[in-house]
Amino acid sequence: MISNAVLLADDDDNFVTLMRLAFERGGLRNPLHSVGDGAEAIRYLKGEGKFSERNEWPLPTLLLLDLKMPLEDGFGVLSWMRSEAGLKRLPVVILSSSDESRDIERAYDLGANSYAVKPPGFEDLLEFLRRLEAWWLGVNRSARLDLSTNAAT
Repeated sequence: MISNAVLLADDDDNFVTLMRLAFERGGLRNPLHSVGDGAEAIRYLKGEGKFSERNEWPLPTLLLLDLKMPLEDGFGVLSWMRSEAGLKRLPVVILSSSDESRDIERAYDLGANSYAVKPPGFEDLLEFLRRLEAWWLGVNRSARLDLSTNAAT
């Protein structure tokens, strides 16, 4: 079951709080779920442990993925996702503080759909979310995901 939810994988609690506030102030109707590290992101996407109840923790329509996280970094999450038949089509927007070309190139090589540097201020974050909503949650049409192909993983 795919929903209209957005999953934010980021270990910075302050940024997660800002994103929640920006979603609210920006009027985004998409529910925002968050996880604090890469291993938790993988468990969420697999529907394991506390994330097994898909009505409460739905498969997202978009993943906002930080690169520098504990346990498993964003590159590891992205690499894992793109090797999973049922998740390889899930749109991933890298949202990182890194503007280094090697990080940008590696993210695209691993299958990122987009790469953005975290906006520096709240108004910039609101503008980022307006654009994100217009394209990724509005105009863009995502492919259907088939999680039954991941049943053995």
